[in-house]
Amino acid sequence: MTTTPVRDLSPVLDTFRTVLGPALRDAVRSHLGPEMSRIAHYHFGWSDAAGRPTGTWGGKMVRPTLALLSARAAGAADADGVPAALAVELVHNFSLVHDDIMDGDETRRGRPTAWTVFGVPDAILAGDAMVAAATSVLLNAPGAGARSATVSLMTATQRMIDGQTADVAFERRDDVTLPECLRMAGDKTGALLGCACSLGAELVGAERAVAERLRAFGEHIGLAFQLVDDLLGIWGDTDRAGKQVGADLRARKKSLPVVAALNAPGSDELRALYLRPEPLTEGAVQRVTDLVERAGGRDWARDEAARQVAAAEECLAAARIPDDVRGEFLEVAGFILGRQL
Repeated sequence: MTTTPVRDLSPVLDTFRTVLGPALRDAVRSHLGPEMSRIAHYHFGWSDAAGRPTGTWGGKMVRPTLALLSARAAGAADADGVPAALAVELVHNFSLVHDDIMDGDETRRGRPTAWTVFGVPDAILAGDAMVAAATSVLLNAPGAGARSATVSLMTATQRMIDGQTADVAFERRDDVTLPECLRMAGDKTGALLGCACSLGAELVGAERAVAERLRAFGEHIGLAFQLVDDLLGIWGDTDRAGKQVGADLRARKKSLPVVAALNAPGSDELRALYLRPEPLTEGAVQRVTDLVERAGGRDWARDEAARQVAAAEECLAAARIPDDVRGEFLEVAGFILGRQL
C-alpha cells in the first residue's frame, strides 16, 4: 500500500511515513498471529472489519519519526533507526487500543474502534500482542544498543501505564495536588514521547549525554502538549481539540488547568460545583469554565506550557547534534503543539 501526503502534515512527518508505513506492516505481519494481525490491520486503518484493504493510512507517525531523527542525530542512517521507530509506534498503538476500551470511546480516526468491532477480549489481546512485538523488534535489532534501548522502551512503557493508572485514580479523588497532576501528565504523555526522541540514538550506540538531552527534550514537549490539549479541551474549538469542547469538564476530569484552579485560594465555589456527585448541566459547565479561568487555571497552564517549551529548546540546544536534525526535531515538535516553535 502506498501512503499519500497528508494536508497540513509536517514535511518531515510526511516523508518518514512513506518509509515507515511498509516496514510497520511487515512487522505486524511477522510478529503477530493471524487473528491479532487482522485486528491490528483494522486498528491501523489498513483494512476494514472484513479484512479488505482500504488503501488509506490512519496514523501521523509522530513518535517513530522522532525515533528516526534521533538515529540521525547520532550520525546513523535512517535504516539503522527503523527498529526503534517500529517499536515505539507499536507501544503507542497498544496504549491507544487499551485507552479506547477504558474510556469507552466508540470512534477513532472517523470509524468504529477495534473493541466495538472485534469485542473487548480480542482487542485487549491485540494491544498485548503489539507491546510484545515491540519488544521482539527492538531486542533483535542489529544495533549496538539493542538491549539498552529495549530496557529504556519498557521503562517508558511502565511509566506510561503508571500515569494512566494515576489519571484513573484521580477521578475518584477530591484532593489531587498540582505536583501530583504534573507527575501524572509527565508519565502518561511525556515518558513515551521522551523515549521516542532518544530511542534511535540509543539503539545505534550514541553518547549517553546526547541520548539523555534528546529524551529530556521529548519529555518537556510531551508535558507542553498535555497542557495545550487540556486548554483546548476547555477553551478550544472542537475541530482543533479533536473532541467535544467541555467534555473533560462534563466527565469531571482532573486536568491540569482544573487542578491548578481547585488548589488556588478562593476556589470554594468551584470545588463545591465540580466535586459534587450530580451530573453537571450545560449551565454548570459554563460556570465551571468561568471559575477555572477566574482562579487562574487558564493562565497558569499557558505559562507552564511556555516554560516547558523553553526547557525543551534548551535541552535540544545543548545536545551535540547536526543543525539540520535539530531543525527537524523543532519542526515535528511544532506540529505536535499546533504551532511553530
